[in-house]
Amino acid sequence: MTTAVIRVELPYHLQNLASVGAEVSLEVAVPITACAILDALEARYPMLCGTIRDHVTKQRRPFLRYFACQQDLSHNPTDAPLPEAIAIGSEPFIIWGA
Repeated sequence: MTTAVIRVELPYHLQNLASVGAEVSLEVAVPITACAILDALEARYPMLCGTIRDHVTKQRRPFLRYFACQQDLSHNPTDAPLPEAIAIGSEPFIIWGA
């Protein structure tokens, strides 16, 4: 399985919950999608399960948004490939508290 190292920026309340800084690096399976990033994030930081997306439906929580490359990706399908800049690690995947 091919993986890539992805940068993820977290809002302050999730940083506190996971005891991490503003940005974390994760190995994510290719193709790089929002769903793959969130799966890797929850696997590495299980205390975040249910905080970003619903446990059952996997839908994004109402007051969180996803951004990358100056684009709001919150309403894009979570299985859609993300921009190449995310996949190569030059831009972070940002989870923003609204």
